[in-house]
Amino acid sequence: MGQIHAHEFLSLDGRFEDPSFTFEYGFDPKMGETLAGITGNSSAILLGRKTFEMFAPAWAGRTVEDDPGAPFFNDTTKYVVGANTPAVDWANSERLGAYDVDRIRQLKEEQPGDIYVSGSGQLVRALLGEGVLDSLDLFVYPRVLGTGERLFADGEDVRLALLTQETYDNGVVHLAYGPAPQGEPTA
Repeated sequence: MGQIHAHEFLSLDGRFEDPSFTFEYGFDPKMGETLAGITGNSSAILLGRKTFEMFAPAWAGRTVEDDPGAPFFNDTTKYVVGANTPAVDWANSERLGAYDVDRIRQLKEEQPGDIYVSGSGQLVRALLGEGVLDSLDLFVYPRVLGTGERLFADGEDVRLALLTQETYDNGVVHLAYGPAPQGEPTA
């Protein structure tokens, strides 16, 4: 049985909807090492419909010469959650249909390795709410956007336990969280 690990690129005010704001900060090589550590044991990718629709055209034609992450995204089996997921036209992709936590638990049981989630905020919120997500890696950029979808909506009460933290030369802070122990306040 694998674990489910998600990562998000966020602004200081928790916005993630359009990650193009991250481009001006560059991609610190240490961030790549951290992401390689997150994806290294993954045998599957789990994506929400919107993220899949953004990723498929962006990654499908990339090679390792274009981006060292291309083989992972193109060769790894991708499972897409969404009731209205379009026809899948990206190698090794499979539609799961509408969100079904039992189906995701079954997928978790069947995988020989971990399952990686990138973006897919609505899916990540659901997985957290169901207690199915094993870790959440937040890459927080030193910018307040003021608009766009936030990872956590007003009124959501989510408790997590800080596992590690790291600051990169480009000003991005990596915060790795796991589930908070039941009944205990987190540090």
